[in-house]
Amino acid sequence: MIEVKHISKDFVTPKKYPGLKGAVKGLFSNEKIVKTAVDDISFEIQKGEIVGYIGSNGAGKSTTIKMMTGILSPTRGECLVDGIDPNKRRKENAQNIGVVFGQRTQLWWDLPLSESFTVLKEIYNVSDSTYAERMEFLNRVLEMQDFFDRPVRTLSLGQRMRADLGAALLHNPKVLYLDEPTIGLDLIVKDNIREAIKEINERYQTTVVLTTHDIGDIEELCNRIIVIDEGKKIYDGSLAALKETYGTKRRVSMEIRQPEKVAKLHLASLLNVREEECSVNYEKESNTLSVTFDKHKIQVPQLLTAVMSVMDIKDVQIQETELSQIVKEIYSHGIMEG
Repeated sequence: MIEVKHISKDFVTPKKYPGLKGAVKGLFSNEKIVKTAVDDISFEIQKGEIVGYIGSNGAGKSTTIKMMTGILSPTRGECLVDGIDPNKRRKENAQNIGVVFGQRTQLWWDLPLSESFTVLKEIYNVSDSTYAERMEFLNRVLEMQDFFDRPVRTLSLGQRMRADLGAALLHNPKVLYLDEPTIGLDLIVKDNIREAIKEINERYQTTVVLTTHDIGDIEELCNRIIVIDEGKKIYDGSLAALKETYGTKRRVSMEIRQPEKVAKLHLASLLNVREEECSVNYEKESNTLSVTFDKHKIQVPQLLTAVMSVMDIKDVQIQETELSQIVKEIYSHGIMEG
């Protein structure tokens, strides 16, 4: 459905100089600064996929989305959406896509929501019968009927986001681009919007490209994620593979019976590993001994056997590395840290 072939996007701006003299010099200078926002990115997205496109602020996510929607043209490379170059055939591409930007709206601010939908119906040439069918479905999954006749400016953020999502789906697009669709929403509204996106994807095989900083969105919706950093693609694969490859840390918390023996526990020696490969923390109030380790080097039964050789254990809790921590590490240090 989407083919991105070695696309790059450069932004050229005049060079700025400090002070009054610098401002005058800038008027007569031809020096330019070239900022590469997207640098030689390639990927393919199949019909019906929900793909998380993530990265830190300024990584190039929105620039890529704008090239895929036809708002910007690539400096180099090629982008095709359903076989169409979105920048060269913008009207045709617009019929195939829906876009929701969390910080912006395509709805008319002072008009009732119903009027916005009527206008969009005419823009996209949606027939009366198709419109009735789509609105029945959208009202069921997005529950817009309670505020459908109210002016957009009177809607809460959660209501407006549901309305924006409905407006983007009115013409049944083949591809839906979602840029921070749950930003600022409470947990209940977030869950409702996620469920709506999943149902729309399952029923109509709508391809969804999601950019978000909300780890919950990624875990709930995406089977595949693409991570970019400083304009370059640094990961493209499944969530399961990302966790398996880069979520190497595991934490085991043990409630122990004999806290006085903690000082005698030399865990690294018992496990025959280096001290830095086995981090131990003891919480006196709860009698909890926590051990963080690399799951590829130390096995849980091996760890429990070592601890039980010194003291008795009442309870055990095993925690895998959370996705949020993995993504944070990628943003901070790059993909090679795994």
